[in-house]
Amino acid sequence: MKLTTKILIGIVLGLIVGAALHLYFPSVFDVLNEYIFDPVAVLFIKAIKMIVVPLVFFSIASGAAGIADPRKLGRIGGKTILLYLLTTAVAITVGLMLANVIAPGEGVHIGEASEKPDIQEAPPIKETLLNIIPENPVQAMAEAEMLQIIFFALFFGIAMALLGEKADRVKAVIEQGNEVTIKMVDLVMKTAPYAAFALMARAIGQAGIELIGSMAWYMVTILGALLLHMAIIYSLLIWALGKMNPLQFFKAMGPAMEVAFTTSSSAATLPVTMECVERDLKVPKSISSFVLPLGATVNMDGTAIMQGVAAVFIAQLYGIDLSLVEQGMILLTATLASIGTAAVPGAGLVILSMVLTSVGLPVEGIAIIMGVDRLLDMSRTVTNITGDACVAVCVARTEERRAEAASAAELSA
Repeated sequence: MKLTTKILIGIVLGLIVGAALHLYFPSVFDVLNEYIFDPVAVLFIKAIKMIVVPLVFFSIASGAAGIADPRKLGRIGGKTILLYLLTTAVAITVGLMLANVIAPGEGVHIGEASEKPDIQEAPPIKETLLNIIPENPVQAMAEAEMLQIIFFALFFGIAMALLGEKADRVKAVIEQGNEVTIKMVDLVMKTAPYAAFALMARAIGQAGIELIGSMAWYMVTILGALLLHMAIIYSLLIWALGKMNPLQFFKAMGPAMEVAFTTSSSAATLPVTMECVERDLKVPKSISSFVLPLGATVNMDGTAIMQGVAAVFIAQLYGIDLSLVEQGMILLTATLASIGTAAVPGAGLVILSMVLTSVGLPVEGIAIIMGVDRLLDMSRTVTNITGDACVAVCVARTEERRAEAASAAELSA
C-alpha cells in the first residue's frame, strides 16, 4: 500500500475517532489523549524539529555550491536565480493575501499554545536584518537561529564553489550529509500514517467537529492560491518572456504534472520534466540541464505558498494577530527557506517549523495541518515543477532573442 493511501486511511480514522470521542466519550478521550494521542504528537514534532538544522544547512550549502559554480554563474545563472526568487516571493504574497481574505482559522479556538509565543515583542526589521550574519555559526545552529543558519550555509556553499577542486572532499561530505538528512526525512515520514491518525484524533477530540470546517477552508485557501499563482503569474511570464501561448505550455507539461502529483517529489519528477521541456517546449538541453535541476533545489513556489498560508492559519487558530511586519518576516524567511527545501515528500513540514519560529508562532501547530498535508503536498509539487519549466522556457527564449539580435548586428556590420 502506498504511503499516500496509508495517510488517507489514518486521516479518516482519526477524524472518525476524534469526533466520536469528543461527542460521546469525552472522559475516554482524556485517557487516550494522555497516553496515546499526545505522546505520538509530541514525538513526531520532536522528530521534525530534530532534523531542521542539519537539513537546512546541508541542503542549502549543497545547492549554493552548485549555484555558485564559476562556470555557471553569469547571464543565464543570474536570470534563473532572479526569476526563481521573484516567483517564490510572489507566491508567498499570494498565499498570505488569500489567507488573510478567507481567514480559514477564524471562528475556532484550540486553546493556548504550550510554548508562549512572543509575537508582541518581535524585533524591528533593521535588527532582524543585522542579525542575519551570525557571530558564531555553531551557536546559531545550537539555538536554531534559522536566518543565520541559512546565511552561513549560503556563504559556505559559495566559498566551496569558488575554491573549485580544492574543496572537492568537503563538497562530497556536504552532499553525503544532504543525502543522509533527506533519508532521515524519509524515515520520519514513514511514521506519518500513524502520526496522522493520532494528530487528527487529538485535534478533533480537543476542538470538536468545528475544526473540520476550518481544515476544509485551509485546504481551499492553499489550492486556490496554487491555482491563482499558476494561472496568472506563470501564464504572464510564459506570454511576456517566453513568447508562448500559456495553454500550449500547460498542455505540454501534462505528463510531468501527473508524475509530480503521484510522487509528491520534484526530484523524482525531474526526468519527465526535462523530457517535456526539451521535447515539447523546445528548450535547448544546455539550458534545461542547468535550470531544471537547480529549480528542484531552490524553486519551491508551491511549498512557499503552503508556508505562508499555514503560518496565518495557525496564528488564527491560536488567536494570535500577525502584524504586517510579522507577515513581512514570514515572506522573507519563507523565500529564503524555500531555497533549502529538499525535493522530497514531506520536507515542507520540516521547513515550516523554522518559518513559525521566525515569528514566534507555536511549532506544535504543525500537528493540526499534518493530517491533510500529504494531500496538499501532491498539488504543491505540481506547482513546483511547473514553475521550474516556466523559468526554463523564459530563460531559453530570452537567450534566443539575444542570439538573434547579435546575429542581426553582425550581418548589418
